[in-house]
Amino acid sequence: MQENAQNNTQTEQTEEKVLTFEELGLKKEVLKAIKEAGFTNPSPIQAQAIPFILAGRDVIGQAHTGTGKTAAFGLPAISNMKLNSGVEVLVITPTRELATQVSDELYKYGRNLGIRTVTIFGGTSYKRQIDLVQRGANIIVATPGRMLDILKKDMLKGFAPRMVILDEADEMLDMGFLDDINDIFSYLPKERQTLLFSATMPQPIKVLAKKILHNPEFVSITKGETTNTDIEQLYYVIDEHERDDAIIRLMDSEDTKKSVVFCRTKSEVDRLSNVLSNAGYLANGLHGDMEQRQRENVIKGFKNNSVKVLVATDVAARGIHVNNISHVFNYHIPFDPESYVHRIGRTGRAGTKGKAITLLTPLEFKELQKIKQKVGTSMGHAFVPSKNDLRESTLNQMVQAIENQKIYDEAHKVLDKLKEDIDEETIMFKLISMILDKQDIKGPNNIGIPADKLQAILERAGRRNNDRNRRGGRRNYRGGNRNSNHRSGGGNRDRNRSSRNRNR
Repeated sequence: MQENAQNNTQTEQTEEKVLTFEELGLKKEVLKAIKEAGFTNPSPIQAQAIPFILAGRDVIGQAHTGTGKTAAFGLPAISNMKLNSGVEVLVITPTRELATQVSDELYKYGRNLGIRTVTIFGGTSYKRQIDLVQRGANIIVATPGRMLDILKKDMLKGFAPRMVILDEADEMLDMGFLDDINDIFSYLPKERQTLLFSATMPQPIKVLAKKILHNPEFVSITKGETTNTDIEQLYYVIDEHERDDAIIRLMDSEDTKKSVVFCRTKSEVDRLSNVLSNAGYLANGLHGDMEQRQRENVIKGFKNNSVKVLVATDVAARGIHVNNISHVFNYHIPFDPESYVHRIGRTGRAGTKGKAITLLTPLEFKELQKIKQKVGTSMGHAFVPSKNDLRESTLNQMVQAIENQKIYDEAHKVLDKLKEDIDEETIMFKLISMILDKQDIKGPNNIGIPADKLQAILERAGRRNNDRNRRGGRRNYRGGNRNSNHRSGGGNRDRNRSSRNRNR
């Protein structure tokens, strides 16, 4: 732990010194790809990890979604490639979607060097995947199950990657792939560079890291960097039955270019995607029970803008990396702070601004406080706009749109025909009314807990927290006495009492 702490200090110092990608020592072809991708300065995890990876060190990287992890390992991996013999880099990811995303990104980073990437996952032909590798692949991005099958069947002759990367290691643990990962490493060369990237570091991942990495550097973004400062975070307090009306009203009032709505369950994803589609939004759902072809079609649609609103579960959206997502909506507040960070990390990427909006009921204030305390994030409270508020906002947008509208030659002909029977002022009123007819605002006028009622709820919650803190202080004081008794022999009684409680 002491060594890790020292390494952390070193990486933070490195971050302060490194301001540009040029200073990191990457190949000129890779720097050109960075410029083409629109990157400006390295993110914190990139600035910390890239120098160590370029130096050939094993690395543990801890960072959340949206912090630039793929570039953090991909840029130096490609820059260090020898490009003279077979597959040099193996990347293992938990899901097919993430494997495809990572493969696409690595191809972009390496295309100026002629890098070829192949994605390997289940549900497709073994023969086709092996053929693609044997045609001269430099990088394989694979899911654990299919990769292990191929290694067990000895389908890749002479397979000896110089670098192996585990991406989203904690997600692979959650999905039950840890045994597969251990088995995969039994087929890989001992002399290799190994990188492990994970949002969290539960004990099984620490054990795995100790087993497969050699004297690794540990790099991590600090707590203050856990949530992206480019993301505006707001929460709205509503009654349970108002969720659908609230999310539609907020989408109507926000300038949502492309958004992700997170739900807790697969059935909720299906229902809400239908609700939003019926409300006029280009919405589609994504969850684990869908066929692979369906999932691929939804993701493709989200990328090419035929789907503007993606309604998804946490696991299904884990592999979605799209840089132009303007909004993330939490239909329900997530169960834990880690999920919150992962969710909102879908927006505010690649230097753009984003907004994260969370719906919650008064009963969910505990989850809100837990997220604020653990993540150290700043979340502002706002009220759902009323119909009147939204109508006023819409009028202002309409005025601006009319001012900016280009005038076509045909407009003069239409106006001349209208003026034969109607005066100009009436014509203008009618045209504006036609536009207003299309501005259909759905739902009740007011949505959410009103300000006076919410204030009373917050005051009661504050009093309960103070009471709990006072009771906790008294318990700690009594606990001190119990510790004293334990030292003087009273501990046996406490142990017997604990044993009886467990038996009950």
